[in-house]
Amino acid sequence: MNTTELKGNWNELKGKLKKSYAELTDNDLLYEEGREDELYGRLQQRLGKTKEEVKKLFEDL
Repeated sequence: MNTTELKGNWNELKGKLKKSYAELTDNDLLYEEGREDELYGRLQQRLGKTKEEVKKLFEDL
């Protein structure tokens, strides 16, 4: 998923992630344009997944 797709679908993806992973907080899911790597890093830490696994997770939602 590229940056444009991530930005456009973020609210929907965020809701699905919260539903699937109750341990994620609003701060974990804070999206700021141009700081996608920080978002991936937070999710990697909280979920114990690699960056590629997090990207795949987004695509599968």
